[in-house]
Amino acid sequence: MAKAKILMSQPIHEEGMKYITSRGYEARVAPDFSEATLIKEVADADGFLVRTAEIPASVINAGKVLKVIARHGVGYDSIDVKAATARKIPVCITPRANALSVAEHVLALMLAWAKRIIPYDAATRKNEWEIRNSYGAFDLDGKTLGILGMGRIGMLVCQKAQAAFNMKILAYDPLVPKETMEKAGAKVAMIPEILKASDVVTVHVPSMPETKGMIGESQLKTMKRSAFFINCARGPIVDEAALVTALKDGTIAGAGLDVFDPEPPKADNPLFGLPNVILSPHSAGLTVECVIRMATHAAQAIIDVLEGRRPEGVVNPEALQ
Repeated sequence: MAKAKILMSQPIHEEGMKYITSRGYEARVAPDFSEATLIKEVADADGFLVRTAEIPASVINAGKVLKVIARHGVGYDSIDVKAATARKIPVCITPRANALSVAEHVLALMLAWAKRIIPYDAATRKNEWEIRNSYGAFDLDGKTLGILGMGRIGMLVCQKAQAAFNMKILAYDPLVPKETMEKAGAKVAMIPEILKASDVVTVHVPSMPETKGMIGESQLKTMKRSAFFINCARGPIVDEAALVTALKDGTIAGAGLDVFDPEPPKADNPLFGLPNVILSPHSAGLTVECVIRMATHAAQAIIDVLEGRRPEGVVNPEALQ
């Protein structure tokens, strides 16, 4: 009997490949992730493990024997879930894989900003020793952290910020019970109150039509002039042009961004010229440990479907009916 075939849109960690082959499946990586190539490669695939590639209906419908799609991560806006559902193909994410790594990245951005790590490092390398007397750094202890979105990542940020820095937490998430957020130590509030009262604001909501541009000019203007804004979720959640303006004119003090719109950002993106932003290349979830977790968890979701079990993290459960 021929082995079931699992296609990768892009290379995954070798531990993920071993995980697949050690369980008796054929693992194959597409030579590139263009639409034309994926249409050709997916034709005989039983399972499809997707990293950052765009997966439109044309690719999904080309999978003649395709039974499951698994996303190497948690965002699935790059996959035409509606087309997959029409084919009764479940789309899975890896909900437990990257929360810890992203939460740590959020704390890293907060610390780098509060302690002025980047400008102090640059000045020290130029022997500008007197920068130490600028008193630009500050303590996070007792400051207020606003968290928009209290899913796995937001909840971990909440827990770690309290444990490490004794921060006060304001939280908003209409999908999480108030009691759950309060049990985690957060005071539940609406977005306007959070933006107005917080020293640091971090966003952890999915990218969807309802959240596109949820942080724009009017929201930024309600924040403290000393506030630091963090986005490690998805670029379209924030009106990037409005954020640039707010950073330039001092509406807010600074920002830490791991995501952009579009990605990768264009070479002339005005954010690159601003001294009050800390940037990373959508890498919050790309630690060694996290990449292994995403690869193996996505592989397991595919294997579960192929072997008749209900997988974890199905975003279109109706496809299983």
